[in-house]
Amino acid sequence: MPMNRNVILLCWFVNALALASCVSSKKMHWPTELTQKGSTYYQQAAGYNWKQRDSLTKVIVLQGGLPEFLRRFVPVQATWRDTATGNKIKLTYYVAPDYLSVGGDEDWARVHITPFLAQELADSLHCFLPTRKMVDQIYQQAKIKLSPVPLYAFRDSTPTFYHHHLIVEGQRKSRKGLIAGIQKDIVTSGKLFTYPKMDRVAIYGWHQLNGKPIQPLYTGHVYWYVDYSQGVRLIYENVRVNGKWLHYSELFSNEKLKNLLCDEPTCGTGRYPVKNF
Repeated sequence: MPMNRNVILLCWFVNALALASCVSSKKMHWPTELTQKGSTYYQQAAGYNWKQRDSLTKVIVLQGGLPEFLRRFVPVQATWRDTATGNKIKLTYYVAPDYLSVGGDEDWARVHITPFLAQELADSLHCFLPTRKMVDQIYQQAKIKLSPVPLYAFRDSTPTFYHHHLIVEGQRKSRKGLIAGIQKDIVTSGKLFTYPKMDRVAIYGWHQLNGKPIQPLYTGHVYWYVDYSQGVRLIYENVRVNGKWLHYSELFSNEKLKNLLCDEPTCGTGRYPVKNF
C-alpha cells in the first residue's frame, strides 16, 4: 500500500535532521571516569618540569578528565582542485573547538605538552594532529578569533602556562564556538623527518587579526621544549572526501589526496616520528 504523503514528509524531515546533526558536529566518546579541575591541575603541577607535566597530563586525559565542551568537534570544510584532471574535491574534517585542556566545563584549563605525548594521546583518542594548511583553514573558519598575547618571561614555566590561559579567558569573555589565534599549533610536517634523530617539534600559526601568522613553520626546537604558546588541536581521525569517509592515513599515503591536508613539498606521514627518547 502506498505510503501516506505526510508519512513520507515526516521521514524526509527526520532524515534531514539526522544528516544535519552529523554534518554540524561530531561527538567524541572519550572516557569519563575522572573528575578533574583545571585549577587543581595547575596547583599540582606548579613546580613540575616537562617530564612530570607530561606524565600527569597523560594520566588525566586517558582517564577522561577533559571538559565536556571539548568533546564536540566541529566541521571545517575545504575544496581542492586536481590540476591534472580539473576536478574539484570536497573535504570535511572535524576539529576540537579549543586546544587540549583538562578539567570540567566550570573549571578547566589549557595544557601544554611535548609533541610525542600529543601524538600518543591523539592515537588513543582516535584523532590526529593538524598540518600548516589545516591550521590556516581552521583559523579562517573559526567563530572566535582573538589577538595573540605574547609573554616574555619564564615562557616554559608551568605557572606561566596557567597565567596565559587566564589571559585568553579574559579575552574570550565566555563566548562559545571554534576559537583560534590564541596558540601556535603543534603540527606535523615532512620537515620532521629531515633531522637525523627525528627529535624536533614543528610549530606554526598564532594568527593575528589580519590573518597573518606570527609563527612560520618552524622545526628548530628539540621535542622536549614546551612553552605557554604551543597548543595541541585534535582532529578526528576520519575525514570526508567527496562525501566518503576515509582515515587520514589514507590521504597522506596517496600522492594526490595528500594535497587536501598538506601544502608542503614533502608532507610526511601525518604523524610524529615517535621514538623512545
